[in-house]
Amino acid sequence: MLILMLSLIVAQLWCVWMTNKILDIKTNVMRVLNANGVQYAHFSYDADKYKTGLEIATALNQNPAMVFKTLVTMARPGKYYVFMVPVCSELDLKRAAASVGEKSLNMLPQRELLGLTGYIHGGCSPIGMKKQFATVIEASAQNFEKIIFSAGRVGHQVELNVPDLQKLIKPTFADICVAH
Repeated sequence: MLILMLSLIVAQLWCVWMTNKILDIKTNVMRVLNANGVQYAHFSYDADKYKTGLEIATALNQNPAMVFKTLVTMARPGKYYVFMVPVCSELDLKRAAASVGEKSLNMLPQRELLGLTGYIHGGCSPIGMKKQFATVIEASAQNFEKIIFSAGRVGHQVELNVPDLQKLIKPTFADICVAH
């Protein structure tokens, strides 16, 4: 009986420890934000249940126009650009190319994303990439005090003030979404 009680106590302690480990998640993005003294909010969602940006915005009970996805493009080998667009919008490659002074752009193949940025599909963030690329944010972001985007890990998002994001990654703003 004593062994059974000790086993239960050990199991409970392990569960508490694991719960604390799970709740204490710090992604590379969060470490960069903390190191720079930037205030942010962290959101998590069930990555197995919610896959698309619209599903994630809904799960977080947030306006999809202020939840952004991070897209990486290539103009030519060795010339890459990052674009942030609302999850309810689509990147217009012609507008995007014009915004960075290129003739054309292609989406970076998914298999190349991890090696180039350090992030996987669904967890790509403009903060904390292996190398900082020129970044353009959809101009509509300026209509919001804060925007939400990937925290650098699938299942995690951060919300921060647009001016703080500007200080960190020095983006430009342009109309880069498909017009509807």
